[in-house]
Amino acid sequence: MSVNLDTADLEGTPRFQQSPGQARRLVVFSHGALLLAGLLWLLAMLVGLFAPAAHWSVLLSVNAATLLLLGAVGQSAWVPASWRAEALGVRPAQLAFWRVASAADEQAPLSALERGVARIGEALRRQLQRVGYPALRLFALAALALALLSGGWQLDLPAPVAVGQAGWLSMTLLAALAFGLLVVERHLAAVGAVHWPEADALAAVLRLVLVVQVLTLVCLVSADGQRLWPARLAVLMALLPGLLALELMLRAVLATFQPRRPQEEPALVARSLVAGLMQWPPRPLAFLQGEVQQRFGIDLRQVWAFGFMRRALLPVAGLVAVGGWLLSGVVQVPLDGRGVYERFGAPVQVYPPGLHVGLPWPLGRVVAVDNGTLRTLATAGDASQVEPPGDAEGAAPASANRLWDATHVAENAQVIAGSEGNGQSVQIVNMDVRFIYRIGLDDASALAATYHSSDIAQLVRSTANRVLVHDFAKRSLDELLGAQREALGRDIGRAVQADLDRLDSGVQILATAVEAIHPPAGAANAYHGVQAAQISAQALVARDRGQAAQQASLTRQNAAALSDKASAAAHENTARAQAAKLTFDAERSAWQQAGQAFILEQYLARLNQGLAGGNLLIIDHRLGAAQAPTLDLRSFAAPADPVSTRPQQERSH
Repeated sequence: MSVNLDTADLEGTPRFQQSPGQARRLVVFSHGALLLAGLLWLLAMLVGLFAPAAHWSVLLSVNAATLLLLGAVGQSAWVPASWRAEALGVRPAQLAFWRVASAADEQAPLSALERGVARIGEALRRQLQRVGYPALRLFALAALALALLSGGWQLDLPAPVAVGQAGWLSMTLLAALAFGLLVVERHLAAVGAVHWPEADALAAVLRLVLVVQVLTLVCLVSADGQRLWPARLAVLMALLPGLLALELMLRAVLATFQPRRPQEEPALVARSLVAGLMQWPPRPLAFLQGEVQQRFGIDLRQVWAFGFMRRALLPVAGLVAVGGWLLSGVVQVPLDGRGVYERFGAPVQVYPPGLHVGLPWPLGRVVAVDNGTLRTLATAGDASQVEPPGDAEGAAPASANRLWDATHVAENAQVIAGSEGNGQSVQIVNMDVRFIYRIGLDDASALAATYHSSDIAQLVRSTANRVLVHDFAKRSLDELLGAQREALGRDIGRAVQADLDRLDSGVQILATAVEAIHPPAGAANAYHGVQAAQISAQALVARDRGQAAQQASLTRQNAAALSDKASAAAHENTARAQAAKLTFDAERSAWQQAGQAFILEQYLARLNQGLAGGNLLIIDHRLGAAQAPTLDLRSFAAPADPVSTRPQQERSH
């Protein structure tokens, strides 16, 4: 609205007459809102330090941001009010907390430093006026409010606990503040645009503040430590001040590009569409129509097309709603799925892939079922997450590390049979067992999978874990580590399939893969040491057994040799004794029969045998006339056979 300050009757205009008081009230109002917002912000920071997961921090942040926006709108409304007061020649109340220099102060002598600071301040003030410092101030306060809201945005907030005595006191103070703001809002809503043009915008923002405070009271009253919706409501109600902050920031940016004319009355920059929707009954279209008429001078009610659209809106919307409701009975089943058609809640048939027509919702509906989709399930963790393929020349993925000292997400601990000393005990192993399953391809399996279990994956996992507990409880660690994994997987798969068939789950186990069985990662090195010690002990036992067998064999060989040698010597001695006995018996028999002649023959034979190789020394008998001739037999060797010498000795005797 352009005003000629030289010719216009400003004192006869109500908004100009009341502008000094309005500016003074806006200063108090904005300063009070900003001060209260600062106190709530400080309390939110203190609560966040001691209890980060408390709902009080979120509620205080949201209310502080809302009051901060209210103070920003109040300061923005002060700009046109102060302009109207200055147009009347009245000095309006200033927003600055510090004292503004008067004309008398400006005439006082200043030092060089003060003059320099004053010149710098004046230059800065002119630059801000050129850009539009009210818009920049509005943008800064809205950005600060948005930062407060983002800091308190916690979607994982736990269920709030019931408030105590301090909580009820806080709710009383908040209710008193809301009542006071409601009185102010009703007063502003009753003021006409002729007396105060910015009253409607302030009342709209006050209504948004009241909505946030009422929702805060609802959250505090409903908090009991069990219900989760008060925490979600405390977080989601930050959307209202967040949208308002974004709109004010956008309006502040656009306001910096508008030309500034000193003779033209400034418009309120902080007029909000979001806050304008806070009225009862809500009329968003009427509000939008009024904004278009006020901004662009276009009355949408005079356009025939819009009138026809308004009259035809309900019939067309009803026809579209009925048509959409009837089309809900047409269902398209994808190629990789099936559908169980329910009529009045009872399953009728299983739809194959394609288009099907039935009763509209909720009289009939189609429940989606897999059609042969293969799924992989691990007994622990989530094996459905497929790792991205690694580089061919890069490092191997973490899932390829099958060393015992590495822990994998899909592995779970299992208790198996064991031994400790001479008694029975238990052992713990880590295993990675995965099942590849699908829902059976027949209609009965589809119906069973749909209505007999609410979670197929959880059913398969719980059944598999139960089977693994019963099956591995009777196996030892050595049996598991040395068993064939293919055979073990087939046995586990058959047992799980039998349990699933008994439950009529409709699930078909296609394959069971035993990826890994090993001791826990923390005990892998110790188990390696046990294995090494066991191998060393077995090697030592085998070596000692070999040495003992070698010594026993050598001892048996020596004993056999000595026994054979003694037996041979005994046989030889016996044979010689028998031969000597036979010879003796023969000679004795010959002696008895032949008498002295046999002895003489034997004597001569032995003498002939002895003299066969000897040298004879003949002594002439004439050397000794008195003696007979003598034969010296001392140079002849004695006979070797002692047996044969006996007769000679006997004969010599």
